[in-house]
Amino acid sequence: LDVKKDWSDHALWWEKKKTWLLKTHWTLDKYGIQADAKLQFTPQHKLLRLQLPNMKYVKVKVNFSDRVFKAVSDICKTFNIRHPEELSLLRKPRDPSKKKKKKLDDQCEDDAFELEGPLITPGSGNIYSSPGLYSKTMTPTYDAHDGSPLSPTSAWFGDSALSEGNPGILAVSQPVTSPESLAKMYKPQALLDKAKINQGWLDSSRSLMEQEVKENEALLLRFKYYSFFDLNPKYDAIRINQLYEQSKWAILLEEIECTEEEMMMFAALQYHINKLSIMSSENHLNNSDKEVDEVDAALSDLEITLEGGKTSTILGDITSIPELADYIKVFKPKKLTLKGYKPYWCTFKDTSISCYKSKEESNGTPAHQMNLRGCEVTPDVNISGQKFNIKLLIPVAEGMNEIWLRCDNETQYANWMAACRLASKGKTMADSSYGMEVQNILSFLKMQHLNPDPQLIPEQINTDINPECLVSPRYLKKYKNKQITARILEAHQNVAQMSLIEAKMRFIQAWQSLPEFGITHFIARSVG
Repeated sequence: LDVKKDWSDHALWWEKKKTWLLKTHWTLDKYGIQADAKLQFTPQHKLLRLQLPNMKYVKVKVNFSDRVFKAVSDICKTFNIRHPEELSLLRKPRDPSKKKKKKLDDQCEDDAFELEGPLITPGSGNIYSSPGLYSKTMTPTYDAHDGSPLSPTSAWFGDSALSEGNPGILAVSQPVTSPESLAKMYKPQALLDKAKINQGWLDSSRSLMEQEVKENEALLLRFKYYSFFDLNPKYDAIRINQLYEQSKWAILLEEIECTEEEMMMFAALQYHINKLSIMSSENHLNNSDKEVDEVDAALSDLEITLEGGKTSTILGDITSIPELADYIKVFKPKKLTLKGYKPYWCTFKDTSISCYKSKEESNGTPAHQMNLRGCEVTPDVNISGQKFNIKLLIPVAEGMNEIWLRCDNETQYANWMAACRLASKGKTMADSSYGMEVQNILSFLKMQHLNPDPQLIPEQINTDINPECLVSPRYLKKYKNKQITARILEAHQNVAQMSLIEAKMRFIQAWQSLPEFGITHFIARSVG
């Protein structure tokens, strides 16, 4: 080709076999290419319209010849998101209830949410790296208190166009703008709809071109695997915010079920986060030259990493394994049974629960014994009704054995629930995460408490609450807006003292505590 151009990014694409010819030392004959084969000489890096978990679109230049796993890793490096293995790409689901619209209308709808771009992933030409994450000495990039950037925006977004005009847009929560925008979004109506969403996940072991992804096509970047490792407020403000956004939209679009009390708690947290996000943005503009003391930052980071663990606690974990022993009401649900809960003296040792008819018989043979390793643990809690149940599905030779445990109070429930969750993973109460799990459960319950003497709130504050943007449609139909607003303000008193990053973390932890969290639906067909 008599054209002066850098062709280093171009490669041959065999459309018929859906294959990139990247092994330049191979001959065409070795690939099995005949004289009549049609090959396309095309750039490997192409533009992709990416919808982030916060529902914002951004154009990213991605390598279409890399496996999806590598492409996602490069995208996350561009956005300064650690642990890219937690995310993947998803095709946009189609709403079957709506009539087909013109492509122009869809394009306009998407462009309304679009950020500035495009961004360049590593290896796409203009390479940059974030010094706060990929340098040898990892320095704090964000304030652990409110998640605001500590360094100038260019240090954590490089020279990308995203840093112009909207600094920190990915680390700052964006409130739902209007009920109309929420109404336009796809909401799964049944389990089949939820399963159809999961049909859109791309194969991580194949490239984008192999899966017929076109240039400028819109794909969704989402957290796919519900196990989030080492969420650190100092380095993960963007990751935490995007995770918060994904959990927020999952609740608003009813992709995951929650009770009425939980919904009001989530709405109160959203309202609190929206207020603090506005304040944080204003403070950041006034204090853009804030400096970080490296020693204090390192000590704070070490404290967060150790999760407040003390030496005596760690030594105690090594020498002895904690046990639980208390009266617990046990129920075995069966068809056509009228029997209720029976009180037993239960002891929790290692990963097993032993049930005795009384405390005095605890040295003898237990009436029932169950090993919780590999079981399913589901909470069944109603704060106003003082119901603290733990539902267990225990694998046995005949299938699954269902057992319900009823606790008397929140403290007992938190201790036993945390022990059951760890035991289901094969861990004991000696694990360092047990204390943190108990505290997370207690704080989750505390946030759902109703305040008997709500403080008088000025009327002007009520005007900035839009229940239609904070609560799922199911509860909007059940109550009037004034009733929902009053309940949100009442629940807000339990979270009003939280910092911005703490509120986001509590929201994520509460999302993780929901019974349906981590359950993914797929369509399965049996053959034969």
